[in-house]
Amino acid sequence: MADLANFCAAWRSSMAPENNLLWRINPEYRYFYRESTKISKSLRDAPPANYTLKIESFSQLSSMLRDDKYESQDFGACGYKCLVVIFGLEYRKLVLYPYGNFKRGVSDHISLYLAMEEAKEIHPGSQVEVILKFFVYDHIRDKFLTIQYDRTCRYHSLKTENGFDKLISLELFEDCSNGYLVDDCCLFGIEVNVINNEGKGEKISIIKEPKNGTFTWKIENFSAIQESCYRSEEFTVANLKWRLLLYPKGDSRASGKSLSLFLELLDNSAHPQLRVFTKYNLMVKRQLLHNHRELTGSDWFTSKSSLTWGFSDFMPLSDIHNLSKTFLVKDSLIVEAKITLLADVEGLFQNCKRIKIDC
Repeated sequence: MADLANFCAAWRSSMAPENNLLWRINPEYRYFYRESTKISKSLRDAPPANYTLKIESFSQLSSMLRDDKYESQDFGACGYKCLVVIFGLEYRKLVLYPYGNFKRGVSDHISLYLAMEEAKEIHPGSQVEVILKFFVYDHIRDKFLTIQYDRTCRYHSLKTENGFDKLISLELFEDCSNGYLVDDCCLFGIEVNVINNEGKGEKISIIKEPKNGTFTWKIENFSAIQESCYRSEEFTVANLKWRLLLYPKGDSRASGKSLSLFLELLDNSAHPQLRVFTKYNLMVKRQLLHNHRELTGSDWFTSKSSLTWGFSDFMPLSDIHNLSKTFLVKDSLIVEAKITLLADVEGLFQNCKRIKIDC
């Protein structure tokens, strides 16, 4: 375990820009790194939303800590237990979340960090992305100096601390005319804003003239059907399962008048939340002639509203039973469904469990 801890510490140190070989030898890399991690500063009236640390005797605390660090009590932020860490400086000034982190070669600035109390707070394999805002109170102007990166900071099992090695220079901080240190008192704060990516989204796939989009259903002994609703076997188009519903004597809206015909998307197919837009043709064929009975529909098939669309009054029953029109031949009826376009909407990241947080 000691070897692993040493390796992790060495890896983190090597990734710091000042220890990175490219940083030292390549000015372009150094410029890119600085440009990509811009720091924004602003003044505002509102105090920090998450945590405030007031130090009433900064010089004594700084003298007491010297090169050591001060850790606040833990507090909840973004559902995690966090700590404010302040490092003592040889300049006897204490800074909010490290006061000059000597381990990183800082001795003329206050260093301030937000740390997870324990690495176990973050589940293995997950990460937390945070937007950190640090605050220094200006007693004279009654304003809060706000300092933050223009990017998110990541927390994971190997990275449990983020912040500023150089939050504010000691020269600026100790100058009483700036208002940050007045009567040996100062105030720091942290605000944590959460970006919670729940892994939600959707994808729309549009298929025109899908393969195997035509289904033909020959119904034998049509006149002997006793069921009010007669169902075809299932058929598959674009990985979705469908079937036809036929009411030989009409459904409740067309009983005794018209044959009713519907296309049904089966709810045991595809996705838990079905949303499919479909253009389709439903047809009853004239078996000896070419003028078939055909109607066209375009509807959203959804699990929350309706998975069945079609026509109650598809065609008069009198036309079906008029043998001269040859819809019914030898007591057989031929029904056809053709799906000409599909727009399938499905969820993204359904198997992805990712945690994101912004501080």
